[in-house]
Amino acid sequence: MLADALGAQPMLAREQLFAGRVWGVEAQEFELGGTRIRREVIVHPGAVAVVAMNDRDELMLVHQYRHPAGGTLWELPAGLLDVDGEDPLTAAQRELAEETDLAADTWRTLIDVSTSGGGSTEIIRVYLATDVHELPDAFERFHEEAEMERRWVPLDEIVDAALAMRLHNATLLSAAFALTAMRARGTAPHGAVAHPADVPFDWHPAHR
Repeated sequence: MLADALGAQPMLAREQLFAGRVWGVEAQEFELGGTRIRREVIVHPGAVAVVAMNDRDELMLVHQYRHPAGGTLWELPAGLLDVDGEDPLTAAQRELAEETDLAADTWRTLIDVSTSGGGSTEIIRVYLATDVHELPDAFERFHEEAEMERRWVPLDEIVDAALAMRLHNATLLSAAFALTAMRARGTAPHGAVAHPADVPFDWHPAHR
């Protein structure tokens, strides 16, 4: 069976090089194949993202300015796992509400994504949310989110835009292709054969 293997090498030394508001940078040393190796690692709290799908096969996307990327990206509603002890599903429900004024009655786990395993500890759990409905009150948004556009977009249009290299957010691309593959193979609502919402999040350090 093809599968990634969880299991870090023992840490021989670590040094904090930078402590930021969201993430830090550490120099970490470990041994592999008899050689001692030093790597600079972005220590990230992890994140959640939500594929919110309505009955018309449309996904809720947000269009948000991303300064490091140098432009405004179409993305899934998402947010950091930066509240101590918060369950990832609860975080996903909160982020969906705060970014899009939506809630969902049915939640499943779609995929987990390591965004840059060679340099960052970031792991993102992507949920599939269906039976979606508007919340009665809108959230107040700040900073980059203050100018954020939200839009329902057909899944096929997202895939076409991805294949045409008009979309660049890794989480959105991974989720859209995963959902397309699951729909092609499955028989559940929307064709998705997704995992339970509470499937273990073993690749996130706080949930192992």
